[in-house]
Amino acid sequence: MGIDVGGTFTDIVVYDTDKNESQVLKLPTTPKNPGEAIVEGLSGFRKRAKEVGLISHASTIATNALLTHTGLARAALVTNRGFRDVLEIARQRRPELYDLYARRPIPIVERKDRFTVHGRMLADGNELEPLDLREAKAVSKEIVEGRFQSVVVAFLNSYRNPEHERLMETVPRKTGFAGWVNLSSDVDREYREYERMSTTVVNAALSPLISSYLSSLRTMLDGAGFTAPVYMMNSDGGMNTLNHASQYPITVIESGPAAGVLASKQLADALSLDRVLTFDMGGTTAKAGTIVDGVPDVSYEFEAAGRSHSGRSIKGSGYAVRTSFIDLAEVSAGGGTLAWVDDGGALQVGPESAGAEPGPAAYGKGGKRPTVTDANVVLGRINPQYLLGGKMPIFADLARESMGELSDAVGLVEEKVAEGVIRLVDNNMAKAISMVSVERGRDPREFAMVAFGGAGPLHCCNLADGLGFRRIIVPVHAGLFSASGLLAADVTRNFVLPVLSTNGTVGSFFDDLESTARQALLSEGFDRYSLNGFVDVRYRGQSHELTIPCRRSSDVRRLFRRKHRALYGYDSADEIEIVNLRLRARIRVSRMTKRFLRHGKVRSNASQSRRVWFGGMPAKVPVYIREEAPLGSSGTGPCVIEEYDSTLVVNRGWAWTIQEYGTELNR
Repeated sequence: MGIDVGGTFTDIVVYDTDKNESQVLKLPTTPKNPGEAIVEGLSGFRKRAKEVGLISHASTIATNALLTHTGLARAALVTNRGFRDVLEIARQRRPELYDLYARRPIPIVERKDRFTVHGRMLADGNELEPLDLREAKAVSKEIVEGRFQSVVVAFLNSYRNPEHERLMETVPRKTGFAGWVNLSSDVDREYREYERMSTTVVNAALSPLISSYLSSLRTMLDGAGFTAPVYMMNSDGGMNTLNHASQYPITVIESGPAAGVLASKQLADALSLDRVLTFDMGGTTAKAGTIVDGVPDVSYEFEAAGRSHSGRSIKGSGYAVRTSFIDLAEVSAGGGTLAWVDDGGALQVGPESAGAEPGPAAYGKGGKRPTVTDANVVLGRINPQYLLGGKMPIFADLARESMGELSDAVGLVEEKVAEGVIRLVDNNMAKAISMVSVERGRDPREFAMVAFGGAGPLHCCNLADGLGFRRIIVPVHAGLFSASGLLAADVTRNFVLPVLSTNGTVGSFFDDLESTARQALLSEGFDRYSLNGFVDVRYRGQSHELTIPCRRSSDVRRLFRRKHRALYGYDSADEIEIVNLRLRARIRVSRMTKRFLRHGKVRSNASQSRRVWFGGMPAKVPVYIREEAPLGSSGTGPCVIEEYDSTLVVNRGWAWTIQEYGTELNR
């Protein structure tokens, strides 16, 4: 079972490994307790609960907690004397350079909750000053009396020698502290003290919340009879055990978006596509990523709960987190994104969203303000009567009523305003797609777009027309595509060893890190796994490094110069510096072989027709039901192809064909 809890909908895909068949379900998310929607969705499978062998889960709970500062643990920070303010000094970045009133993010740990002790390790790992245990005991007493839920221990150079941190960890325990203790040398064993401290603080703030949520979910599933192992999706496309996710919640902050890219990778592999752009548009946001030669773009640092502008992260607006994650450009553009008119009378879209509650006006749940979904309903692009196979009614009159408020404000009829809303949201999403393609030297004409999410197929042709894509693939059950990606994931673990060497070889470091990885994996009961190596390299004197795949015997200098030349157009004979060695362990758990497409009645003609606006003019176009179309069915736009969980709008100039894996569009 794959369960993806989003901001608006909870998606469930159930895959039968014996019959090689799947069933899908989409229902509104229950924000106050996401587990309720999950258990409700699985209620129809209770009679077969004992047959379930694996449950894979992705959730936005960590991201939402950081965005709203709701549910975060009260944490204390213990660091070296004189370094109490590292969190706020950070990299001295201002989110708005010329705004005199710009505010940085609210510190997760307030200044009064940061404590310091004497003691210092040098950059080479040698002790300069011993840890003052008397001060450590006094600090621990304050922590216990302050009733903190979590403690962060982040000392300078602990990535080289964690002895002081491990010694400090024992002190609160001896004074009666029963909460979470997070050591920076465990959470983020890399140099740069601010990033390491920030990452550990975010981890400590999330640990009690994520642990409580996963424990509650486990209890609810057990109560419903689903006793199968439950795994949580990582931000990098792998999976975590619930225990590991509770201990290191920073690894699951971007779990939902990662699942969609993983599903796209699986589809690209099946179709032998070496260049794929992923376009995922849901109820709240739209995300774009790339997969080149079967490998998604991966980064190792991001700003959690930060703001973005045109898909680009605004530095200094969020909390620095250093962990591996699939690199995506994200914009506030989803079906629930609100449209409004500014003080100057100009139409605007976003960034605020109607979310799951109250949702778009067309859903009839109390929402009054116009959204992107309402605009699509007014234009006839979405079925004006129902979604989800009839289970979710659509109130077209409420959508038109909400759009009427904008119509009065700008002096245009509802359809023209709705077209303006669609054009604006498409422009926002096009910027995100350009970031991961054009701005990285990649020609969209050489890529196939995989469009998914509940709203992705509605907008994919508009975006492809504007950016020059020639091929679009809309997978089967595109609205639940991310949930199906959960079924293809394996358990992964990432290990890092700081090197900071100019030697140019990594053989001896591989031995040390492999030994660490082996012990950690065996302690979790994993004795069968594969290991892939990576190395962070830079020219000596540079501030940042490139991550490249490598083996024990690799010529790191040659690999680095090739990667540098590919990215920046040149390379140099300057001395290189190896910063970190990384190992990624993969433990195979997925048993999914291929997706199954259930066919209904064979029907070659359009099921119906309806009036849809294209290019500023209404036109009566055919409407096809995806589940009822036989393989090989084809046609040309304009038309609409409806499916249980999504709607595909095919523009003029595009030819479409129904394939086993989905609907393919070409021009």
